[in-house]
Amino acid sequence: MIPKLCTMLILSLTGIGTAHAQLGKIDTDRPDQTESPYTVPKNWLQFEMGLNLERNESPDNEFLLPTILAKYGISKRMELRLVTTIRRYKVFQSGGGAVYENGVEPLEVGAKIALAEEKNWFPKTSLLFHVALPGLASKNLKTNKLAPNFRFSMQHSIAKRVNLSCNLGAEWDGFNNEPGWIYSISPGFDIAKNWYAYIEAFGVVTKIDAPQHNIDGGFAYYVSSNFKVDISSGFGISRAAPAWYLAIGASIRFNMKH
Repeated sequence: MIPKLCTMLILSLTGIGTAHAQLGKIDTDRPDQTESPYTVPKNWLQFEMGLNLERNESPDNEFLLPTILAKYGISKRMELRLVTTIRRYKVFQSGGGAVYENGVEPLEVGAKIALAEEKNWFPKTSLLFHVALPGLASKNLKTNKLAPNFRFSMQHSIAKRVNLSCNLGAEWDGFNNEPGWIYSISPGFDIAKNWYAYIEAFGVVTKIDAPQHNIDGGFAYYVSSNFKVDISSGFGISRAAPAWYLAIGASIRFNMKH
């Protein structure tokens, strides 16, 4: 088993194989907040891993969020998804010192379904949905109820090296019944053979909290057709949004039939 995994890793990093060339470059949901409408190819397993450092407008909170998104293609038009987030944050006390909280946020399970291909002015469109399971979380991070979310992901080619993507959807936090309406819009640019860049506006609007609006941007580098690394950063433009964040990550895929 271990030799097989080593072989798969080597092939993925070097991009060797006819099947790899036919598939083209790995497509991911990171580093931007706009989820891609493309699904993982059938019988392929993909991991997208990231480390986020986030600072609130208040100087009292700092968050460190390692996340892992695992995706598996079960057909040409559908992938299964599993999201794991390990959260660590510290709160500075007025009298000095800090209190640390650590744990695993509720595990999210879901899927992405391709609905329509790009045609003329109609964008490539997919539906993504997840549900966060309160029982599969650390005690200090459990929610009161299931926390679903969904979004429609759309992408349209503007020029040979430029595309425009957007997401529209809703999410629930697992504590109340009011949804947060989410949006994002992001132009992306293939700036060189192995380089990709983007800028983005995204946010969430709810009835019970102040709106959060943000701007970010980043770069990704394709080490091979099956392995990509990225870096991104952004800041809030509304009072309730985080002051800033910085993220680094990597994504890799394997053909599970080999």
